[in-house]
Amino acid sequence: MDIPELSMALSASKLQSDWGTAVLSKNLDALQEVGDTISEMMDVSALERSVNPNLGGTIDVRL
Repeated sequence: MDIPELSMALSASKLQSDWGTAVLSKNLDALQEVGDTISEMMDVSALERSVNPNLGGTIDVRL
């Protein structure tokens, strides 16, 4: 393998690595947002239970 081919192969490898890192970063950002939203939803649910502790405690199954 000569120098130009080696240089092109290394450049392509670096590009692939950089692209993979960028995609992973975007995915991590999206997952962080989802986690924050779920956490916020859980806090709202806990607040509702503190105001209405009996809410959802029983189910009326009469037909």
